[in-house]
Amino acid sequence: MTEKIISNKENLQILHEDNHIIVINKRVGDIVQGDKTGDKPLSEVVKEYIKEKYNKPGEVFLGVVHRLDRPTTGIVIFARTSKALERLNKMFSERETQKTYWAVVKNKPPKTNDTLVHFLKRNPQKNTSKAFNNEVPDSKKAILDYTIIKQLKSYFALEINLHTGRHHQIRAQLSAIGSPIKGDLKYGFDRSNPDGGIHLHARKLKFTHPVSKEEIEIIAPVPEDVIWKSI
Repeated sequence: MTEKIISNKENLQILHEDNHIIVINKRVGDIVQGDKTGDKPLSEVVKEYIKEKYNKPGEVFLGVVHRLDRPTTGIVIFARTSKALERLNKMFSERETQKTYWAVVKNKPPKTNDTLVHFLKRNPQKNTSKAFNNEVPDSKKAILDYTIIKQLKSYFALEINLHTGRHHQIRAQLSAIGSPIKGDLKYGFDRSNPDGGIHLHARKLKFTHPVSKEEIEIIAPVPEDVIWKSI
């Protein structure tokens, strides 16, 4: 697999850029779009980068296609045109993209590889989701595949492929099998990471370009972290 950063400006790791889309390697702590915290979102930073680079007058168009949790790192794709936004939204909603994540856990999962099926119920007040083995009221079915890709000194590295896109899905499902993600206090890990993040990284995205129809595969380098770098 090839990892490529085409630009690293203004603390932006840009993985792909063309007239219709821009793909960023999100850092721990970045929020993808504005929320109640009032912190400057990644979407605004990208807009400023585009405005300056291309000397664009007026408002820059940038469409948010999907999000990553604030403590998570990895691939985020933005649309630079309304045509791209509409088509990407359709692709994501119809699960026509292939998303692969890496996670680091302390407790070895029950199997080397498995398909997890749970029913997730969201708690808006606590901003969490709880995984149930059977359907409960207001729950949504959540499916993922995981494989242990490496045993580290004190941890296990997993590769995860999502079949559904639920709120905190990977975090809740791994917690449900007794393998919460490193640093994820919200889902049962015993201590936080120094940077406030968790060891969950959106590693790879495969999709059809919304305009050119070219098949694109993007791989995001892992954060500068001893554990990530040992995978």
